[in-house]
Amino acid sequence: MTAMAETERRPAAPLLRRFLKPEALIGYFLISPAVFLLLVLLAYPFVLAVYISLTDRVLGEPGRFIGIANFLKLLQDSLFRQTVWNSFVYTIATVALKMFLGIILALLLNQEMRCRNLVRGALLLPWIVPTSLSVLTWLWMFDSLFSVVNYILLGLGLISKKVPWLGDPFWAMTSVIIVNTWRGLPFFAVSFLAGLMTIPRELYEAAETDGAKKFRQFWHITLPLLQPVIAVVVLFSTIWTFADFQIVYILTHGGPINATQIFATMAYDVALVAGRIGEGSAISLFLFPALLVVIFLMLRYLRKEQ
Repeated sequence: MTAMAETERRPAAPLLRRFLKPEALIGYFLISPAVFLLLVLLAYPFVLAVYISLTDRVLGEPGRFIGIANFLKLLQDSLFRQTVWNSFVYTIATVALKMFLGIILALLLNQEMRCRNLVRGALLLPWIVPTSLSVLTWLWMFDSLFSVVNYILLGLGLISKKVPWLGDPFWAMTSVIIVNTWRGLPFFAVSFLAGLMTIPRELYEAAETDGAKKFRQFWHITLPLLQPVIAVVVLFSTIWTFADFQIVYILTHGGPINATQIFATMAYDVALVAGRIGEGSAISLFLFPALLVVIFLMLRYLRKEQ
């Protein structure tokens, strides 16, 4: 028995010594601030939000544990079902537009031109300007009485009467999609441009020698080699757009008649305006499992490509 006990202790001793080496202790010390920040700023708020979503907590009262009753209630709420639809329309439309326009813009910026670096720097302006400030400018441009957009379109003869950009359900959703696309386009364009600059020029020269036109070069060389970059950018943009709040709230407050209500704005209205914090937390966490699946599939795809 004594020999067996000594045998069982032997693997633990080298393992413990390895963890207590000076180099390992220095490493633990160096990463401890990052671990602390992750625990305090990410892990603790997330766990607390999950707990609150399982209670009937309201402002000023602790509430009691009710399990998944908040989530079941949301599934029966017609407003929440409309919010889910709005969120998917908003996210899919903006991400698709940013990807399509971002590829075109990156291809243009990758060409030889005068002041190319200046143009590339100017491209980042929508991304640099604070969101609230830029969206307030768009709010003025879409104003029902003094809309600059309507003035330009009327002057060009593209419309015959003023468009109620923020007063009509269809045009309100169109407006928030336009603003989100405008704001996120630099991120897509710069990321795709960085990917284009890593593609060897020899591949295009070989394709030209074989008689391949520009479109075939793009389809068989550029697009396949850009796929990892596209996957990462689309993943980040999808998460950010689902969690978007400022653009929609400043422009429409979720209206008119909840036509632009998305997860973040509805969670804000329910939790902070109406005071139902438990239900608001459930709204904000409702799509978390779905986003986890999307992230897992994207990471698996990227690992497969590598």
